[in-house]
Amino acid sequence: MSLNVIPVRSKPELKKFVKLPWKIYKGNKCWVPPLINDVMNTLDPKKNTSLPAGNFEMFLALSDGKPVGRIFAGIDTALNEKKNEKMGYISLFESIDEYEVAKLLFDSALSWLKSKGISLVRGPFSPIGAGADENKGLLINAFDHPPVLMNSYNPPYYETFFEKYGFTKDYDLFAYYLDRESVFKKNPSKALEYAMKRYNFRVDPINLKNLDEEIKAIKHVLDLAVPDEWPDMVAPSLNDVREMAKKLLPVADPELIIMARSGDEPIGFGIALPNYNQVLIHLNGRLTPLALLKYFYYKRKIDSLRFFIMFVVPAFRKKGVSYAIYHQCFVNALKKGMTWGEGSTIGETNIRMRSDIESFGGKHYKTYRVYRKEI
Repeated sequence: MSLNVIPVRSKPELKKFVKLPWKIYKGNKCWVPPLINDVMNTLDPKKNTSLPAGNFEMFLALSDGKPVGRIFAGIDTALNEKKNEKMGYISLFESIDEYEVAKLLFDSALSWLKSKGISLVRGPFSPIGAGADENKGLLINAFDHPPVLMNSYNPPYYETFFEKYGFTKDYDLFAYYLDRESVFKKNPSKALEYAMKRYNFRVDPINLKNLDEEIKAIKHVLDLAVPDEWPDMVAPSLNDVREMAKKLLPVADPELIIMARSGDEPIGFGIALPNYNQVLIHLNGRLTPLALLKYFYYKRKIDSLRFFIMFVVPAFRKKGVSYAIYHQCFVNALKKGMTWGEGSTIGETNIRMRSDIESFGGKHYKTYRVYRKEI
């Protein structure tokens, strides 16, 4: 076997990079194929301004000229400046079940990062950086469950590859399962009514007719609510929030985006999305005419959602705000035929948020691990 690793430079090489997972997951009924064009656009800095411009590299492992592995290495300069770190990250790692392939990919990515002055590598993260809440962490259990929207999936042997190479656990992220029976085991209406009256707050769906003001409200909450001690996130700029909104709107349902206010002041928000992975799993990565028919057919059958962002300003924590957001979102989801959901991904040390979702009825059922390695 002639094995080598090359940096991705041409469009044909990028296509091989993007399509490799179809080889890795052939026959795996839990893997959800992403849309090929979406991934191509995500990895094109001309089309995706969220990529760390000039600060990323993609590597493709070839065996006798055929793709057998891949890895993305990036540097979030803005985050490093704010955290006073020299951190790089890895993303989109895939490999056949041969450790030598993984080792060569890790060698290539870490060597490139080291040449850029990086001394700490963390991941896996999203290709756009550590702060993004998609494809974050390596799945280390529950391999018999398909991932929900924007979450990662991988074979069990990836964990062995990371640890054999010398990566160690940085922190774990938890995913919580929610269903109608657990959420509505008790009727919380009276308790919520009391909390909202006592602490003077209300919850309502986002108002898309006044989107710019709602974006500013989200920015206000994030400025107050994002903890300084989080290693992989700082409060985003207003433009960052606008970009996030632009990305999410095509798949968002305003009834599942809940804003909390006290008077006119925004004090919290929660974002859930319909679990479009229940559609994507049937499309095999392409939107052909037949796939479009499947898209509209399976879209009507989505019966789950993903809670993936929840923030409450410090002054209104432990006052029922997060519970009220979860509750209103789930009530609205039930009206749309959604009977279960996942709250993810929540850091293992984020005791407050874990307590909130557990009190709401969430059961921890998946774990994603973020690794680190000094270089």
